[in-house]
Amino acid sequence: MITWQEIFIRLLLASVLGAVIGLERERKDLAAGMRTHMMVCLGSSLIMIVSAFGFSDILNTPNVSLDPSRMAAQVISGIGFIGAGTIMFLKQKIIRGLTTAAGLWTVAAIGLAVGGGMYFAAMICTVLAIFILWIIQPLEKRIFAKFKSKYVRIVVTDRNKSFQIIDRIFSSKIFEVESFSFDEDEKDSYTIAFRFKTFDKSGLALFVKELHAESEIKEINWD
Repeated sequence: MITWQEIFIRLLLASVLGAVIGLERERKDLAAGMRTHMMVCLGSSLIMIVSAFGFSDILNTPNVSLDPSRMAAQVISGIGFIGAGTIMFLKQKIIRGLTTAAGLWTVAAIGLAVGGGMYFAAMICTVLAIFILWIIQPLEKRIFAKFKSKYVRIVVTDRNKSFQIIDRIFSSKIFEVESFSFDEDEKDSYTIAFRFKTFDKSGLALFVKELHAESEIKEINWD
């Protein structure tokens, strides 16, 4: 049997480790913040404790066998419902919340480790998770910025003007188009979307600035 002191230590440690990761998410004002991560870690830790020690009174009962890992396994699959709620599809190839969902899944695993008494593994995982979330992100942006494609979406009120823009982009030497789409809306407007594989940054900025001066341009979005 596990003592109440040990139960208290495990639940408290799970809350603290969940809070550490949650603080990093809270710092970025994301949907799943400190309290959410604390609750996930605390709950998964309790489930692990219950799974391992909660049925000890019937272990010696005839024809009864227990698998302590079954309840813990349900945490790993069940956390997907919470993680899915943090994922948002904004627009083409733009999805937010995947890292937060992965963080919640990791926090659940940390809680299970604490509940199982694997303190060292839980703390090392917490340190590595903070390193990945806090340190790796700016490094990742710096390394992959030059490989990131640029997306431009233009809404035009004149059909002929939209064709002129398309012709201008495809004939330009500063853009290399990766993908292209053209849609005619119901309100007599035309949406042109480009994703550039390579582009000249100053040339793109100048191009967007010139489009802003056109009266037929209704909207310009670029990322």
